[in-house]
Amino acid sequence: MAFRVWPDTGPRDAIRYALVWRQPPGSLARLPNLKAILVLGAGVDSVLDDPGLPAHVPVARLVDAGLAGPMAEYALYAALHFQRRMSDYFAQQRTVIWQRRDELLARQWPVGVMGLGVIGATVAQRIAAQGYPVLGWSQSGQSVEGVEVLAGATGLERFLARTRVLVNVLPLTSQTRGILNSRTFSAMPRGSYVVNIGRGGHMVDADLIAALDSGRLAGALLDVFEQEPLPAAHPFWRHPKIIVTPHVAAPTLASESQAQVVENIRRLERGEMPLGLVDRDRGY
Repeated sequence: MAFRVWPDTGPRDAIRYALVWRQPPGSLARLPNLKAILVLGAGVDSVLDDPGLPAHVPVARLVDAGLAGPMAEYALYAALHFQRRMSDYFAQQRTVIWQRRDELLARQWPVGVMGLGVIGATVAQRIAAQGYPVLGWSQSGQSVEGVEVLAGATGLERFLARTRVLVNVLPLTSQTRGILNSRTFSAMPRGSYVVNIGRGGHMVDADLIAALDSGRLAGALLDVFEQEPLPAAHPFWRHPKIIVTPHVAAPTLASESQAQVVENIRRLERGEMPLGLVDRDRGY
């Protein structure tokens, strides 16, 4: 099977599979014999947002592909960082202050994970294994061993009220866009923290800054943004309560991604359903 790199497609009617990540809008509509669109990542919002996306072609995403472990490490670091008040100690070092801060124990520091797919479930279980009380929330409320799970709109309010560190791992859909907003922050205990490793579109930037400035939230660790790279003039860069990382929570592992893409092509060639088939109505 021949392999070509965009924009060198060769004869467009010969292309049967498209491996994509943030493809140019309308580019897939120019491939008349496309059998499947294989997304080189776990998130598919940028693909589904393409107004020219062929309606009849199945879309498959990577299922974990090595992403869950690093994302769990990132989220665990965030819980530890905020629980042990490391930002305060970093600030003290800059001003040469030797002062111990009161710290809560892990068992007194509830962490809430929004989104309980393969990645979210792994994140929740890894954090729980370190002694943190962990709550999970999703629309469907699928069970996760060792994690208390709440579901739906009514469950969300109870979830937020008990969450000291909120870790967002949701897929970005029309229902979840902007879910990290002033209403969400107001439902959390005062002095809580937010960690976003989902998508930049989940965050209402102005609401986060307002919540931090008012003291409603005590800090945030952000790895994903609506526009990437994050523009130099964006206030997140200079806000004293925000830590910015450049979308590094989980690098896509080439070997595992390649194996999954090859397996999906084999499945499709046999007339079988691919792994990670996307439900367009649900958005993931």
